[in-house]
Amino acid sequence: MNRVEELIAETKLKDLLNRKEEEKKKNTIIWILAIIGLIAAIAAIAYGVYKFFTPDYLEDFEDDFDDDFDDYFSEEDQI
Repeated sequence: MNRVEELIAETKLKDLLNRKEEEKKKNTIIWILAIIGLIAAIAAIAYGVYKFFTPDYLEDFEDDFDDDFDDYFSEEDQI
């Protein structure tokens, strides 16, 4: 009877050790995903700040183009 109890105790110990190894693997994966998510969030915030603070040069270009375009045509040429 003593030998059976030793085998049961040994299998329980192995199960506990395997669970701890599996938890370590899961924790590692969770940490890696959390770091990747943090980097993506920081990049998105940086891109948003960049887009907010950079001037829009296209609007200035379009305004200048409209003024120059009107100079080439006289009012008589327009229908």
